[in-house]
Amino acid sequence: MHDQDEPTPTETLGTHRGFDGKHLHLRVDEVRLPSGRISVREVVEHPGAVAIVAVTEGDEVGLIRQFHHAIGRSLLGIPAGTCEPGEPDEVTARRELLEETWYEAGSVRELARYAVSPGYTSEWMTIMLAEGCRRVGDVADVDESIRVELLPFSEIARLVTPGPEQIKDAKSLIGLALLLRERDEG
Repeated sequence: MHDQDEPTPTETLGTHRGFDGKHLHLRVDEVRLPSGRISVREVVEHPGAVAIVAVTEGDEVGLIRQFHHAIGRSLLGIPAGTCEPGEPDEVTARRELLEETWYEAGSVRELARYAVSPGYTSEWMTIMLAEGCRRVGDVADVDESIRVELLPFSEIARLVTPGPEQIKDAKSLIGLALLLRERDEG
């Protein structure tokens, strides 16, 4: 695509903070649209996150079942967490995998990086593949309600296939589909 084919960006005329939280911040921008009309854009600022497709030494995929307050229910998915300022994605992936599952990765590499929902948030998600994972302890964080589940690789396809068993979490669907594609190509 050539620059002349790019849509005309909006022009930010002013900005103010709507909310500042621990991880999220709401920025409200007054913008001039390409038509010249003035409008408002609300942007949830987020430092970014990493999600981990964890494969054990025995070729099992490590998933977590966790309660999510925002939607009021538990979901099965891949471990994930927010990046600390200046922290490389590999370091975040190793830290979050250990914190949420007590598994340590042998090797870690990036599978994909994408904008989570660019219509309203600045958050970028990096999907990392952690291979050769082995258990090094027991989950002990009483503040997080997490249950670790190990599934044989052969059961992963059913989790990304439409139907009642399909995973409902986008990062997990993407991560597991990428794992299946990589194994299929390998």
